[in-house]
Amino acid sequence: MCTGKCARCVGLSLITLSLVCIVANALLLVPNGETSWTNTNQLSLQVWLMGGFIGGGLMVLCPGIAAVRAGGKGCCGAGCCGNRCRMLRSVFSSAFGVLGAIYCLSVSGAGLRNGPRCLMNGKWDYHFEDTAGAYLLNGTLWDRCEAPPRVVPWNVTLFSLLVAASCLEIVLCGIQLVNATIGVFCGDCRKKQDATH
Repeated sequence: MCTGKCARCVGLSLITLSLVCIVANALLLVPNGETSWTNTNQLSLQVWLMGGFIGGGLMVLCPGIAAVRAGGKGCCGAGCCGNRCRMLRSVFSSAFGVLGAIYCLSVSGAGLRNGPRCLMNGKWDYHFEDTAGAYLLNGTLWDRCEAPPRVVPWNVTLFSLLVAASCLEIVLCGIQLVNATIGVFCGDCRKKQDATH
């Protein structure tokens, strides 16, 4: 596969994953789809750190767009030199994307491990923090949170989605990092193929 075609495929995948992370983080702000729980004392710190919006979202959206542009023919910088410049930009963007995805993975992993902030026995706290993530395997503990309703499955589902998406983003940004580096030094093979047909 040519570096340009690979860049487009990876870029489109990164854009999709970044949008998934942004939506998942937005949903974490409204537990169980209810907007009445948006008080800062009622949501966990990991929700407010915006790992999905900032890290897995915006910081990965940039390399996704850069990869799509590097894979296209574009009007800016035509020819071999222009393509290599776009690939070089994609190298730096991909490194930036890896950092964003790692941030998302770290915040989401901590959110899963600590559990949500919820009301239990009249007290708002991280009641599952001491379980070191063991609450994930014990569904009977989930119903102990009185408010927000069904906050534990909501957080577990969305933080798990963010962990999975950020792991894929790390892999795809790493692939694009290698692909774009090859593209900088070797160019894009599409021009040679297009010339022969």
